Amino acid sequence: MRRRRVDPAAGARAGALPEAIAALSRSLPSGPRPEIFRRAKFDRPEATSALWQLLFRVLSPLPAGNALASIALEVQARLVKSALCSQGYPRLALAQLPEDGSQGSRELLLALSWLLARGPVPEQMLAQTRVPLGDEMTVCQCEALASLVPPAPHMEAEGPVDVRHVQWLMGKLRFRWRQLVSSQQEQCALLSKIHLYTRGCHSDQNLGHLSVTEAEMLRDPEGGQKLLRTLERESRRLEAVLAWRRAEPVFWQWMDTVLGTCAPEAPAAASQPTFLPWVPECGDGELELVVRELQTLEEELREAVERRRVAWEAKARGCGRGPEWSAARRASRETVEKELGALQRCWEQESGPAPAHGPHRLVRREDGAAGDRDLRAAELIRTLRSQEACLEAVLRQLQGQCRQELARLAGALPGLIWILPPGR
Repeated sequence: MRRRRVDPAAGARAGALPEAIAALSRSLPSGPRPEIFRRAKFDRPEATSALWQLLFRVLSPLPAGNALASIALEVQARLVKSALCSQGYPRLALAQLPEDGSQGSRELLLALSWLLARGPVPEQMLAQTRVPLGDEMTVCQCEALASLVPPAPHMEAEGPVDVRHVQWLMGKLRFRWRQLVSSQQEQCALLSKIHLYTRGCHSDQNLGHLSVTEAEMLRDPEGGQKLLRTLERESRRLEAVLAWRRAEPVFWQWMDTVLGTCAPEAPAAASQPTFLPWVPECGDGELELVVRELQTLEEELREAVERRRVAWEAKARGCGRGPEWSAARRASRETVEKELGALQRCWEQESGPAPAHGPHRLVRREDGAAGDRDLRAAELIRTLRSQEACLEAVLRQLQGQCRQELARLAGALPGLIWILPPGR
């Protein structure tokens, strides 16, 4: 792990170290006490469990409402190790820490500082736990379909596959999908009713109607007080993030001293065990015998490569004729045309305005006027329908490949009768 360069003058102007650590602790969700950081510098075991939980909260994809008390510390430690390894954490000492929280607080502090150096962790955590006051919908059009033909890896089953179990899973998936679609439609219908009934009640003329949260505040004043307390906690965390950014150089100067107390870690290549072949001590005669055996093996490998090359050339010369070659060439031409169409659509989207990204508030407007940064529902629906058409084209292509594979299997077993399931 390389040290982060900081300006000493900027660090001196930012403030004292306790204020910086306290601001960092307040800016993180369920942040530990500032004393935990000081104990972790000296590798005290009492700070280990708190840092495991903090790293798990930072790296976990679980929602903010999930309680960490229901997850064992060993499970959190394993998840933190795998997440840091997948993100390219350079220090191997973390993977060797015990998962019971008995030691390793200094190494966990270094891992936390590595995450802070890579990106704005406090801002990201604040965005995950923020309180939405309006009816929002997350829209992301950044990832365009670059290719309509995804790679189809060939995977062999370890044992016999029960077709009835696969059909049951497909039916369960279709049922869950219908449930999700119906719940989304019901939610949209309720939002439309609330926006329509509260039209003209909002003080902001650009909005014109109340959101679900605002209507709930009017219906239940006690819930409004609870929401107010939540917003106050969020405001304090936002102030802590701003204070952390001002005092951040002091923290990095302190982390230089923490890194200086660690023993130098061996390089990654040197830390991995190297297995070399065992060569017994032998005389000149035995060495000559080994040389002759290696030469014989080399000749056999050369002959095998030559046979493979001749067979491949014969197969390549005969591929220019026949119905199979024509079908493969036609499928390749269709694939290239679809990929070119997808690339052309991506280029047209990039040449236009920037794609929508992030949460957007749902606003019902009768006049149909939209600002520069607003997103019309009709435009979003057209984009989603175009993406749906692309995905349906991919599905039809994959279904055709499955039919060809079934035809090949049916041809390999002439005595077998294939009975297709009833059509839907």
